[in-house]
Amino acid sequence: MKKVVQIQHARKRFGKKEVLKDVSLQFAQGEIVSLFGRNGSGKSTLLKIVFGTLKADNIELQIHGKNIHPKDVIPNQWIGYLPQDNFLPRHLKVRDVIPLFHTDGDDQDRIFRAPFVEKITTRKIGTLSLGELRYLELLLVAHLEHPFLLLDEPFSMIEPLYKKAIKEFLFSLKAKKGILLTDHYYRDVLDISDRNLVIIDGVCTTAENVEDLKRLGYLK
Repeated sequence: MKKVVQIQHARKRFGKKEVLKDVSLQFAQGEIVSLFGRNGSGKSTLLKIVFGTLKADNIELQIHGKNIHPKDVIPNQWIGYLPQDNFLPRHLKVRDVIPLFHTDGDDQDRIFRAPFVEKITTRKIGTLSLGELRYLELLLVAHLEHPFLLLDEPFSMIEPLYKKAIKEFLFSLKAKKGILLTDHYYRDVLDISDRNLVIIDGVCTTAENVEDLKRLGYLK
């Protein structure tokens, strides 16, 4: 049976601003679910709350029907997280970074043999293009054993060649993982998503297509 992440009644306030009023959604292994929203709507906030690096005012989190506290997500390796900001040490070479995330030889080989990686293994992280860096970060996180992934802006500001590679990689991943992703590059997201959600005024609603994104006010 496929595992499911259920997020219910997520709420978060920063001072007087209530960013998340009552967000509920779910995503399962075998699907890619997109989460759209204007800047400041709470998309990244929600991902951080689920991953356990930001405390919610309220959240009910279940994984495969079991109640989970977000603080237990990281130690139990239930969910992998690709943050919006780059996180790899800039002074290290690519070939030296990969073993920091993957000690198993087979796992390392999968990354070294991934498209485009061989040509950058001797380069330092700080010299990589935005596309090369984002693609590498995604490979490192996604090849971990977590059954679920949270991806914050995997397509943002990167070259078309790497967008294509990321789309193909994510599509291949969903056979065994559940993926929740957010990105303002909505056409790239719609190319691979199975379901689409939008956060508007602190709550979550469904969108089927570009016309729905316009009707809901996400796109002008």
